[in-house]
Amino acid sequence: MLKSANVSEHYDIVILGGGLNGAALASALKHGPHSVALVEPHPPAPLGADSIWDSRIYAYSPGNVEWLKSLGGWGDPVRAQAVQAMKIHGDAGGRLSFDAIDAGLPELAWIAENGRLQTALWQTLSEQPNLRLLHAQASAVTWGQEPQPRHRLHLSDAGSITADLLIGADGALSWLRAQAGISFDEEDYRHIGVVANFETGKAHRGRAFQWFRADGVLAYLPLPGQRISMVWSTPPQHAAELRALPVAELARRVAAAGDHALGELNCITPAAGFPLKRRRAHEWVRPGLALIGDAAHTVHPLAGQGVNLGFRDSRLLAEALASGGHAGEIGRLTAYAARRMEDVASMQFTTGGLKKLFARDDSLTRNLRNWGMSLANQIQPINQALTRHAVL
Repeated sequence: MLKSANVSEHYDIVILGGGLNGAALASALKHGPHSVALVEPHPPAPLGADSIWDSRIYAYSPGNVEWLKSLGGWGDPVRAQAVQAMKIHGDAGGRLSFDAIDAGLPELAWIAENGRLQTALWQTLSEQPNLRLLHAQASAVTWGQEPQPRHRLHLSDAGSITADLLIGADGALSWLRAQAGISFDEEDYRHIGVVANFETGKAHRGRAFQWFRADGVLAYLPLPGQRISMVWSTPPQHAAELRALPVAELARRVAAAGDHALGELNCITPAAGFPLKRRRAHEWVRPGLALIGDAAHTVHPLAGQGVNLGFRDSRLLAEALASGGHAGEIGRLTAYAARRMEDVASMQFTTGGLKKLFARDDSLTRNLRNWGMSLANQIQPINQALTRHAVL
């Protein structure tokens, strides 16, 4: 139920941020032994079946989709498209293809809108007996004393609540992380992710496309019907040029950059852009504190794995908390963080390394990277291993 924030109550677990990761974690805790509060000042509004397409489109791994289905958060409200194949083009003739049938999988990934999935997850929270939804803005934290601290979260209407465990699911610019004084490493990729949605002249047949180009990385993600979402990771000057184009010219430019693989394009949502940076918090857990999703880490979007890493955070943290006991106990939180760090570090290394590899323009590097792509495409065990890693 949704409550006013004018309260002074205690909860075992308080989650700050009701986006995808925070809402999914709250839903995953519904059968657990803990009392939970989710603090979100801007809950998602209901969406009609014919509402405009969200410019924030993500690729979700099959493993995460199965988990979301088990929570009841993946159903009719979600406009989703299965990805059956992925076609990757290098900048000097390299080719790499992934196919669900070849890998013995029903699909490689699912593509869906951020807003619709968030709304679907919030619908699962409405009747959750151990959960309170607080429509409030956090304003300060009074930190409790170890070893089993009880933290006090002050809210914007002068109310406050206490928690054995505060969870920061409040994004890359996390307020809670800043309040805790947790620093982070940051690498600016000096690229902007330009996004827009298009209708296509040809059917995509569930295929996603990616082109490594001199001006960045261009991706087409299939949407339901004859539509795609475009993500173009590109230097700021080129990004500004793309965003300033009239929609008809933008459609022509994007179609040409993709070799007209899906024919002519028609823009159905205007271009938007966001800076691309790698971040990694120096601490993910403390007694009574945990960070998940973008609050703990971000990656380059070229592999489409940022949201999936966040969901795997939520999945594992929910499992760690399921056994009951004091929610903020540091041993359990430390074990959770240790299990997640390898996955995140591997993805940050891979996506950052690929971005840097394709940024180099000397002929030797260009030939080697395209040769490597084509070699991986020809050796089935390597290709299938790469495919199966991505679907977790």
